[in-house]
Amino acid sequence: MSLTDADVRRVQRRTLSVLVVSQALGGLGTTVGIAVAAVLAERVSGSESLAGLVQTMQVLGAALAAYLLARLAGVRGRRVSLTIGYVVGGLGAALCVLGGTLGSFALLLLGAVLLGSNSATNYQSRYAAADLAAPGHRARALSVVLWATTLGAVLGPNLVGPAGALGVALGLPRLTGPFLVSVAVTFIASVVLALRLRPDPLFVARELAHVTAPDVRGTSWDRVRAVVASRPAVGAAMLGMSASHAVMVAVMVMTPLHMDHGGATLEIIGLVVSIHVLGMYFFAPVVGVVADRIGRAQTLLVGALVFWVALALSGTSPMGASLRIGVGLFLLGLGWSICTVTASVLLTEATPIEDRTDVQGAADLVMNVAAAAGGALAGVVVGVLGFGYLNVFAAILVVGVLVAALIARSSTGTPDDRSIARLSRP
Repeated sequence: MSLTDADVRRVQRRTLSVLVVSQALGGLGTTVGIAVAAVLAERVSGSESLAGLVQTMQVLGAALAAYLLARLAGVRGRRVSLTIGYVVGGLGAALCVLGGTLGSFALLLLGAVLLGSNSATNYQSRYAAADLAAPGHRARALSVVLWATTLGAVLGPNLVGPAGALGVALGLPRLTGPFLVSVAVTFIASVVLALRLRPDPLFVARELAHVTAPDVRGTSWDRVRAVVASRPAVGAAMLGMSASHAVMVAVMVMTPLHMDHGGATLEIIGLVVSIHVLGMYFFAPVVGVVADRIGRAQTLLVGALVFWVALALSGTSPMGASLRIGVGLFLLGLGWSICTVTASVLLTEATPIEDRTDVQGAADLVMNVAAAAGGALAGVVVGVLGFGYLNVFAAILVVGVLVAALIARSSTGTPDDRSIARLSRP
């Protein structure tokens, strides 16, 4: 089949519209549970040091799912991969409800691992948005999909109170209610993708590049290592994504507990988390425009600066509810948005299309493993030294973003899909 420029633009518009809807639902399904995960874990386990473990297991699950979903996408396309990702995430949310109801910490952890597939699917969707985007608009296309997460992700934490009441009405513990909502909306997102993401954007991109299948030479990791070795920009993108995700998760996962110990209500905690999520996603289109105009390396430097300001504010905030923690968490989300959008675009345009799903899956796996390590250590640091010191350690991790920016500035990685590049010409 021969595709014209108009055909490709039409497919790209359809792809973005479907991803916007699924991302809104997926964002709601992911964040409605995150707002209470640490508190529920502490109640079930009886230990503050273990409170961050549920979020850690969720991030580890996201790491594994990211790699497996990317491998699946390479063979079966984005539609099948993203649909299955949300189905697995919905099953994980159901297990979290069961674990919280039975008081089983082990079951709660297992549910968290599967629930991580929700986050992995959300992040994989950003790559689907960039498959057919013209080179000069990749950051904007990717950022629009991240922005769509705002529609559900900001609403999610604010549903903690009503969702908890729903759980009680059904005879379940109050803190399991948010996960019950996650089950419903995640399955709806999977149906939207299964029915509407046609034609598959990855298959269309391969057709334009005259690549009929993913590269199968050697193992997946062999191909990833070869790409990183030959294209420093790819390694820089992985480093920037991993450092920023670790910083964000480590601080965000312990903030609800920091506020809870100061007497903040679930509704106030949910509001602060939603403000944080607003910073993560709402301004993503602006970040995309800036990244397209001033370059990837310069935008990463801006992200590092925003991170440091955020950590200074949140690290000096008192327990409970305060304006300082609200502003700090908002800027923490904004710093993550700047670094993640920029590094994701850098990764996509520096990777040959035949290796793209392998590299994207590996990058998201590494990113989530780094965040899981940060989340696991966060509970220990807060339990031993306090929330302020956690922010100090996170500030040190931001140096990784600076290193990524320097590598990106000196590298020469360029897009390899020239057939798509023609769409950027008038």
